[in-house]
Amino acid sequence: MVVDEMAVACVAGQVGTRLVDHTDDLTALDSRGRWIVVIDFDGAAQCLRFAEWRSGSPAQVAGTWVGPPQDSYRTSLSEVEYVAAVECVREGIADGTLYQANICRVMSATVPDPSRSDILGLAALLERHNPAPYSSCVRAPSLAIEIASASPELYLGREGSTIQSGPIKGTGRTAADLSAKDRAENIMIVDLVRNDLGRIAIPGSVTVPSLLRIEEHPTVVHLVSTVSATLRDGIGWREVVAATFPPGSVSGAPKFTALQMITELEPVERGPYCGAIGLVDADTKQATLAVGIRTFWLSGDGLRKTLNFGTGAGITWGSDPASEWEESELKARHLTSVAAGEWT
Repeated sequence: MVVDEMAVACVAGQVGTRLVDHTDDLTALDSRGRWIVVIDFDGAAQCLRFAEWRSGSPAQVAGTWVGPPQDSYRTSLSEVEYVAAVECVREGIADGTLYQANICRVMSATVPDPSRSDILGLAALLERHNPAPYSSCVRAPSLAIEIASASPELYLGREGSTIQSGPIKGTGRTAADLSAKDRAENIMIVDLVRNDLGRIAIPGSVTVPSLLRIEEHPTVVHLVSTVSATLRDGIGWREVVAATFPPGSVSGAPKFTALQMITELEPVERGPYCGAIGLVDADTKQATLAVGIRTFWLSGDGLRKTLNFGTGAGITWGSDPASEWEESELKARHLTSVAAGEWT
């Protein structure tokens, strides 16, 4: 039985149609079939099994997209409020309660014409003007899931019993912008990811095949590392996500304390932003799940819809509050212009 006739997913050059199963139970990912997985930052999971897959892209299945003007976005934290939040994190670091926390804000704008706001159309624009290694999109209106992501970051990749994560910490316009603070922050999060994977891995199997490599993306460069491990026998997807979620690069260290600070300082929930989105093939035991950054999502009903986008930065003792605000602006500027049709 088809769950949602309008449901479509696009990921890794594949288009999924005929949504035949939907559950919030992550154990379903160990059963059969190919699943699109969306996990909100608060841990709420949606698993969608599509019965038919073919090669393709969002542009081949998309409707029209007319997005909000770039200057129409509201932000959950103003510049003054964001700078104050950065100072709170620095005070916590000075007190010895944490080492790093990722502070984010959600930008929202009313969609001018919901009848011409197909999220797949936005995904097609992103694919053209901001190609990303882990881009994906999902449209399932009956389930209130309408997401277009241009994520550059790997949360979890899987090949059989081998699992990998590719945390990003450090962002600049050019490689020259990347600082000692960025490198130290990246190494700190690599250690966190190593510990997370160690909870579900064969002892001694956690390695770091790549550390502090520079990746170039449209308008920005990132520092990226890779952490790999071999899963213990009997570990399923529920255990994998429980051990590693939310991703360390968008939470902080220690993770528990950082999440407490995020709850205190951020006035709205992140939703799918900073969560996870991607494909799990239960038959082949392969998966690619991205961190839900550089991600848009629609909320609201058919008469009034809001386009949401999250942006933020990792805060350490060495952070300059004004610079962290500017980093969050840098991450949003190009993508919101693409969504508005104002790209150059």
